[in-house]
Amino acid sequence: MLKFPKAVSRRFAQVTAAAMVAGVAMSGMASAEETKKFGLGREATEEEVAAWDIDVRPDGKGLPVGKGNAAKGEAIFAAKCAICHGDFAEGVDRWPVLAGGRDTLKSQNPVKTVGSYWPYLSTAFDYIHRAMPFGNAQTLKPDETYSIIAYILLMNDVITDDQFELSDKTFTSIQMPNEKNFIDDDRPDAKNVKKDGEPCMKDCKSDVKITMHARVLDVTPETGGSKNNEDAPKGSID
Repeated sequence: MLKFPKAVSRRFAQVTAAAMVAGVAMSGMASAEETKKFGLGREATEEEVAAWDIDVRPDGKGLPVGKGNAAKGEAIFAAKCAICHGDFAEGVDRWPVLAGGRDTLKSQNPVKTVGSYWPYLSTAFDYIHRAMPFGNAQTLKPDETYSIIAYILLMNDVITDDQFELSDKTFTSIQMPNEKNFIDDDRPDAKNVKKDGEPCMKDCKSDVKITMHARVLDVTPETGGSKNNEDAPKGSID
């Protein structure tokens, strides 16, 4: 049996212990890598996951069970929505207009509302149920949300019967007026778009032209602008 001086023996023991600790640590890392867990926190409960999993898709997936009609929705809308959006969804002050604007998208002053612009009704349900009423989000019950949306549809003439029952069963039967005007923008033949999907970043050519001055939208001050556009008439191109 080999014998070492005490100093060497202590050093050997320290190195051996360190190696063992490192081995255990590496083993733990491998185990964590295999299980994709880091030993932090805990798994979310089904109730916690359900509280976050509230998105609604155009095909109706994610809709909660419930129902409502515009007749009921009118009272709910008046109590919880009208202070910002008006009694008839016409908008108050600078709060969003939710109704009207049909056939204005090609005009100089397009009015983008739920009825004139939005492609899918699921967007309305998802947003209202998730974020409304303003300042008191996620307090609406599913039946209230269905009723409010039915009322908004009535104000946009998408439905004409205030007794029509909007529910998780009938929801996908509603086709929004502007749905067909939305397309997938893959543009495989567009200029300056490489086939690998990378955008042009140098020496790019563009056919974009200014067609209208911002003053048409009343967002550019009539006076106090730069010398180049102070004298430009409203609706002109700088």
